[in-house]
Amino acid sequence: MNTTTPNALGACCALAVAISCSALAGCAKPTAAASPSASAQARHLDDGSIAVDKMSPLRQRLQIAPALEQDIATLTQAPGSIEAMPEKLVKITPPLAGRITRLQRALGDSVKAGEPLFTLDSAELSAAYADDSKAKSALLQARQELERQKTLFEAQIAARKEYEAAQTAFEQAHNDAQASADKLAQYGAGVSGTRRARRDYVLRSPISGTVIAMDGAQGGYWNDINAPVMTVADLSTVWLSANVAERDLAQLAVGQKASIAVDAWPGKSFDGKVAYVGAVLDAETRTVKVRVAIDNRAGTFKPGMFAHAGFAGAPRRAILVPAAAVLQSGLSTRVMVEKSPLLFAPRTVEVGASHGGQVEIVSGLKAGERIVVKEGVLLND
Repeated sequence: MNTTTPNALGACCALAVAISCSALAGCAKPTAAASPSASAQARHLDDGSIAVDKMSPLRQRLQIAPALEQDIATLTQAPGSIEAMPEKLVKITPPLAGRITRLQRALGDSVKAGEPLFTLDSAELSAAYADDSKAKSALLQARQELERQKTLFEAQIAARKEYEAAQTAFEQAHNDAQASADKLAQYGAGVSGTRRARRDYVLRSPISGTVIAMDGAQGGYWNDINAPVMTVADLSTVWLSANVAERDLAQLAVGQKASIAVDAWPGKSFDGKVAYVGAVLDAETRTVKVRVAIDNRAGTFKPGMFAHAGFAGAPRRAILVPAAAVLQSGLSTRVMVEKSPLLFAPRTVEVGASHGGQVEIVSGLKAGERIVVKEGVLLND
């Protein structure tokens, strides 16, 4: 029977541990590869330029294109609302009080100039006819008296004083008769043949259009000659009244075309023309009223609608670059200009208005210069 000594047992254990460590060392994963060196990234040079190494991944991401000069027109946007043209909107107010006995037109009806709108039973009209009759009678009597005094004066029967008094009375009667006739003419009343017609006052439309408001009712008594019974408007042409900011006034002129959008018709654009640029600036809002005439024969636009107007200025030449080419660095705006292949220099520029996905460069860049139009922000990292 063999017996293992303690020294032999210890040697065996040491050998097993060594074999295990060797096996573990053979299974260990290799060390990860080192990150790319600094030479593979953009390098900032002493003169402020930025150089990109040929092996840098930035080379594949940067997009470079020349700055182009194009014809553009500045578009000015302004909010507003649709209004009826003031000269084509009439609030129909009766010149005398009375009871509305008949409404010849209803809300929404079309009417032509001279057509009746409503009829009033007016005691004031009857009184005006009576005054006119009295004035005419007094005039007739004064004329007859003047003729009689003239005959007597020429025959040296009557004194000059009586003849002159008859002349004065005639002139006064003539003036009174003219005043009463003018009053009836102002009312729009003609010669009355019957007693009933002397009380009926028919108010007629002064313009052709549509009844857009109705405040009176048949049978009601109307005694406020300053309040309209109804409103007639010609809406074949309407106005867009836009509030244009003070800084944009230089872009507008009478006769200029305008593009119009209304909330009631989303996605649609309508044409108009500037008819009036306000002469007074609103001190609180710093805006000016600009009115655009719109053809509304189809009845698309309703007074009171909210709308937006776009005014295109006169075409001009300008340098445009993609919006992604413009970089904001603190308080300055810059673009990356290509000095030579893979060498770029930041350039401070002044930008103007945006035009779609492009931005106008007012100063700091010339047409034809090549700039980074995409991923230029990576050059600042």
